[in-house]
Amino acid sequence: MVSLLDSFQTALDKREARSARRRLTVSPTATADFSSNDFLSLSRSPLLRSQFLQNLNASYSSSSPSKPPPSLGSGGSRLLDGNSRYAEELEKFIAGFHNASDGLLFNSGFDANVGVFSCLPQPGDIIIHDELIHASVHEGMRLSRARVKMQFAHNSVSDLERVIKKATNDEATRHAYNVFIAVETLYSMDGDTAPLKDIIRLVEGLFPKKNAYLIVDEAHATGVFGYNGAGVAQDLGVEDKIFIRTHTFGKSLASQGAIVLCDSLTKEYLINYARTLIYTTAMSMPSLIAIRSAYEVMAEGKTRSLQSNLQSNIAYFQSRCDELKGTIASSLVHIDYNDRSPIFSVRTKVPRELARHCQERGLLVRPIMAPTVPLGRERVRVCLHAGNTRQEMDRLLNTIKQWAVEQHQPISRL
Repeated sequence: MVSLLDSFQTALDKREARSARRRLTVSPTATADFSSNDFLSLSRSPLLRSQFLQNLNASYSSSSPSKPPPSLGSGGSRLLDGNSRYAEELEKFIAGFHNASDGLLFNSGFDANVGVFSCLPQPGDIIIHDELIHASVHEGMRLSRARVKMQFAHNSVSDLERVIKKATNDEATRHAYNVFIAVETLYSMDGDTAPLKDIIRLVEGLFPKKNAYLIVDEAHATGVFGYNGAGVAQDLGVEDKIFIRTHTFGKSLASQGAIVLCDSLTKEYLINYARTLIYTTAMSMPSLIAIRSAYEVMAEGKTRSLQSNLQSNIAYFQSRCDELKGTIASSLVHIDYNDRSPIFSVRTKVPRELARHCQERGLLVRPIMAPTVPLGRERVRVCLHAGNTRQEMDRLLNTIKQWAVEQHQPISRL
């Protein structure tokens, strides 16, 4: 009989042979960041640091014998001893910022999606999702009681219509069950945005009895799109047509955790049935203060200049990509991008080699391999930030071009 540890080693060896073994690494500090999701460069911002320290000091220095300071750790699940007035007020503050009636904090975006999709669909219900939806949604669906789970072609409204009609079989069936439709507003790997208005129009037309529920993940759009970074849904003015919006704090907001924006009844249901909320220790007080601080600087308009800087960098980088088009052939490398999106895909058959070439020259990019992306669509992922300089962007593109020339192959944008 093969021992358990031997089984582990065999599995890891197989991944090693396919160059697919994952490892933890520490990013060098003296590099230009084109990898992290810190789109607004807030994680190193004196603006956010000052707001955080001010709020932290206010919470812990104004105590008296009759009013001791809050504990650092939450002490348990929010359903036991881990809840606080601060957490409840934070939920109200964030919900108000996003024009939502209520909200519920989770420890991560992964926990939020697993909690939502595992418990909200009822027995017999249907979940239809974009084929590139995040792994956390898949995990939630795996645990859910929905009888049908189907995907539609990425960002294709016509295929969504086809799948809805196939999943519901006929009009009578369509009205007999709840149908949940899951999309992201900004997709983390391809960097494109969902055609949200067209999806809403389709769903409203097919479900006059309003038994279809749109669930939208705004994880990568938070801070980047919309007035004061409120997200794509508010940018389009369609937030009132969406059942659930999930915003996360670990990307542009330089914090940790997530909030599920929903109505008060749905919030109460999640509190009672979402196991990723019930059976986990609530966030610490410093974590809550960090989240509050990030939302305060956004609400006060202090991140608008960072949003503007980011969009300026995106436009510049796109124009430089266009200049590269045709300078060398396209068989080895091409660069995909989408308007206003900070996420670029440098597509190549050998993303590890190109990423290593860039990293050795002080440019932090990461290769993205299957199964994180579909087989055959591996790439080097490039994320732009408000704090990137034009010199850094030029250096990155020149390094990619140099690598392509050394391979004796051309480069262009599709």
